[in-house]
Amino acid sequence: MEQWTAAFAFLVVSGVVAFGLVAAAAVLAVRARRAPALKTTTYECGEEPEGLAWVRFHPRYYVVALVFVLFDVEAVFLFPWAVSIRGLGMVAVVEMVLFVAVLMLGWAYAMRKGALDWQ
Repeated sequence: MEQWTAAFAFLVVSGVVAFGLVAAAAVLAVRARRAPALKTTTYECGEEPEGLAWVRFHPRYYVVALVFVLFDVEAVFLFPWAVSIRGLGMVAVVEMVLFVAVLMLGWAYAMRKGALDWQ
């Protein structure tokens, strides 16, 4: 019962602190009387921008980004598993092989459909 009380107290205190910080930031915010003209310009690594800021990107860029995120998340799941492999046993090894196999099937499907080919 003491654990639930401590957990509830922690949630209440963290909620009060979060709300307090947001309220303090809203009340104490320093604002300029007049927005400088430089603030509304587009910034590109210190260079003057060429053309419009709103450029259409090919959907293939988004597909590559999603595949990157997919394999990045896979690496996040693999690391803690690899650290504690000795204590997990053979069942964990089989589950991780299945996890990686499903991801590899998805990658092979994307490669077969040509989703990652640059034209």
